[in-house]
Amino acid sequence: MENEYREIRLQKAARLRELGVDPYALRTPERQPCAALVKAFEANNPEGTTEPKPVPGATAGRVLSLRMMGKKVAFLDVWDESGKIQFYINQKEVSPQEWEVFTNLDLGDWLWGKGDVTRTKTGEITLFVKTLKLLTKSLAVPPLEKSGGLQEKELRYRKRYADLLADPERRKTFATRSRVIFEIRKFLDGRGFMEVETPVLHAIAGGGTARPFVTHHNTLDQDLYLRIALELPLKRLLVGGFEKVYEIGRNFRNEGVDATHNPEFTMLELYQAYTDYYGMMELMESMLVHLLKTIRGADTDLSKVEWDGQVLNFTPPFRRVSYGELFKECTGIDMNDEAAVRAKAASLDIPKTFGHWKLVDELFDRFVQGKLDNPTFLTDYPTAICPLAKKKVENPQVAERFEIFCKGMELGNAFSELNDPVDQLARFEEQVKKGKVEKDEEVPKEVDYDYVEALEYGMPPAGGIGIGIDRIVMLMTNQHSIRDILLFPHMRKEE
Repeated sequence: MENEYREIRLQKAARLRELGVDPYALRTPERQPCAALVKAFEANNPEGTTEPKPVPGATAGRVLSLRMMGKKVAFLDVWDESGKIQFYINQKEVSPQEWEVFTNLDLGDWLWGKGDVTRTKTGEITLFVKTLKLLTKSLAVPPLEKSGGLQEKELRYRKRYADLLADPERRKTFATRSRVIFEIRKFLDGRGFMEVETPVLHAIAGGGTARPFVTHHNTLDQDLYLRIALELPLKRLLVGGFEKVYEIGRNFRNEGVDATHNPEFTMLELYQAYTDYYGMMELMESMLVHLLKTIRGADTDLSKVEWDGQVLNFTPPFRRVSYGELFKECTGIDMNDEAAVRAKAASLDIPKTFGHWKLVDELFDRFVQGKLDNPTFLTDYPTAICPLAKKKVENPQVAERFEIFCKGMELGNAFSELNDPVDQLARFEEQVKKGKVEKDEEVPKEVDYDYVEALEYGMPPAGGIGIGIDRIVMLMTNQHSIRDILLFPHMRKEE
């Protein structure tokens, strides 16, 4: 059926060309947004005006409804990004060629019209068209012709352009995403941070543990990695003398796709000299409150923030609890008890080749993370799984690291940054060695000696944090899947 409709539209486009009308216009005549025309008319006709005073104007947009009133008169709803306005087209008021253009019009076409804006007898603000021009012919039937637009989720993700056309609320979600990023920049700029850009292609996949995407540079005959983190280049800038830097950019990880993961995603990473992970806690807490108050509204009750059907409490200060304490509470075993950890893991489908701390982290993911609903700072991770964080002075087995969780999902990850080059080198070497023994593809395969050399020039004590922008947007827009806040989520190739 869709092919039949497409053929009909192709025939209409051919007829227009025969009339000397290009169905894909090169230029758009001068226009105003639809909402601007409505506003101009209302300003010229304040409440109580008995006899409407027309306002001349021109606008353009997509035709999303068409109602014939006999054979020579029609009403159209024309939409642009600002809103909609009704067009009134009368055969007597336009040229013969323009009427032919109208008779070959379909829903989804882009149309320009010029005339006088006034009210109809029913009171609707309407552009009475005197001149019209087809801007673009739509060959596909827009989903608005079908009740409810695109219902199938996979189709919405795969054909986002049709999804946005079908559902104004979805367009609002992505407009909100842009505003979230704007407000984050505004917040950080207000605290004296400088935004920078760092390379996407890395010689070593460092700054995190993840399986990278590999590409090849032909001229250099060298394998390169799409970055999995922004961290190491940004900390080099602290060595160079900048004190507050941040970057918002795409990261790429060769991992699975689910409600909270996509192979490419947007991260914010920031680094600040002369602070630590306590400073990052305050910054993260303040940023979330700022976003909730600006995105969800100044009157937002922080103690009753709804997210995906659940009411959460974002009243600061957020809960703080240590990794080891919560691990024992949820699993019933001490994370340092290797025999108990291995016994627990043996009852699950966790590879036996994993080392002790890898097993601990796997058990944490399964037993602990899902129980963290209200925003919680989980602090003081095992040093063995924190190769870039400083050890606590009073307990070197524990690192000054926190992750903030909400509704079982990690929103951010922060350290008191390791700036001792000797310690850093030893941890990098140990990490690479363990990765080879355990055949862990998520661990870097080589030591980043250049980064260690950078630390030898001296990096001041610092705090740093990485924040998942996509997950923050999920929170701010009350969405439960990352695919609903990505314009173009990764999809398996269609057959």
